[in-house]
Amino acid sequence: MKTRITELLKIKYPIILSGMSWISVPELVAAVSNAGGCGILATGVLRPDQTREYIQKTRALTKKPFAANVTFYFPGSEKNAKVIIEEKVPIVNYSLGKGDWLAKEVHKYGGVVIATVTTLKHALAAQRDGADALIVTGHEAAGHGGAVTSLALIPQIVDAVEIPVIAAGGFADGRGLVTALALGAEGISMGTRFMNTVESPVHEVQKKLSIELTAFDTIYTDKFDGLPARMADTKGARRLMKRRLNPLSALFLSRRIAKLLDLPWGKIFLGIMLSGPKTAVQMARMAIGFRAFEVGTIAGDNVEGILPIGQITGIIKDTPTVKEVIERIVKEANEVVKNVEKKLK
Repeated sequence: MKTRITELLKIKYPIILSGMSWISVPELVAAVSNAGGCGILATGVLRPDQTREYIQKTRALTKKPFAANVTFYFPGSEKNAKVIIEEKVPIVNYSLGKGDWLAKEVHKYGGVVIATVTTLKHALAAQRDGADALIVTGHEAAGHGGAVTSLALIPQIVDAVEIPVIAAGGFADGRGLVTALALGAEGISMGTRFMNTVESPVHEVQKKLSIELTAFDTIYTDKFDGLPARMADTKGARRLMKRRLNPLSALFLSRRIAKLLDLPWGKIFLGIMLSGPKTAVQMARMAIGFRAFEVGTIAGDNVEGILPIGQITGIIKDTPTVKEVIERIVKEANEVVKNVEKKLK
């Protein structure tokens, strides 16, 4: 396969692993890159020393191109970004923030910058800021998808920008890849499909759950971590949705973030105090969400934890290796094209 994305990233297939916290670890990232796609290493919940360790471990597992992401919404993200730059990661993905300075630094060593966006406004801003490509995330996606479905969002942004687009949200097979290409995208990014693979660190309970769930078994709300996000409809998800918070709870819960990311709690405390009640509550939800994500994905606990999962889980019926997933998608895509050509004659 040859698209603008395969050429830009120097990969065989236009298939990208989403950078999912606690899930997109070196082993999974390397497996995707080794199979001809591009893995994105998630650094949002890592300390800077862990980020460096994970980058170096990924390099030891693959000689193929891979990426690392920066989530500017998370505390400590700029420190992780600096580590990524120092390590000269070939592809850098950023989201939930302004990336002009990041693009400038990455371009200095010849790296590629991909911005993740959910709106046309942010897509245009990312292009102006120097992004080389976009991951456009639709409403169907796991985690922080947008308010507009992929079918409507992707072509609007493709028509408005000059840089290549990677479609995310609702893609898990060859039909999805061909659809994304038909909409004008140059590739697809998948989270839910790669989450349920042999190499994924996600608990086996959750892999089994993703096979059992349908497209109707997810919840989309801002009650999980302060931003609109999609999770599996479980007891844990329902519990968090009902939890009431106030600004004072943010001060206590911020200790969790400080400990996890090895940041001075006093600095985070002051930031919350100065941010106002609305942002304080949002920060409190993020602190709760951090723990719930980890407990849900890694420990397989659907009472205390939650599982980010996309609506596309409804068509996922097995737990293959990453290589099997990618080879299957490529084969299916070729078959879909042949079938469509027959129908158009």
